[in-house]
Amino acid sequence: MTTTKNKLPKWFKGDHYSSGDTVRNPFSGEEYELNAEELSMYDFIKGAEYVLNAPHYQDHERLGKLSKEFDKAIDWFRKANPKAYMTLLD
Repeated sequence: MTTTKNKLPKWFKGDHYSSGDTVRNPFSGEEYELNAEELSMYDFIKGAEYVLNAPHYQDHERLGKLSKEFDKAIDWFRKANPKAYMTLLD
């Protein structure tokens, strides 16, 4: 479990959770305890991943913006908690 609070960046417009939770990697079954900020970013990453991979979504302007935010979110998460990143997202 991580105990460090990682401030969410100003560009982040997703939900800001007040508490963390345990997240399970659906492929490996491994679990990791995330603090509120990490969980907020993790959920944004997974939601963006879903939209970016949806073949029926055709708003290319929004997809471009979302893709850039997704890349920034991955970078933030990788730096904020490398172990959780390797467990849940890599």
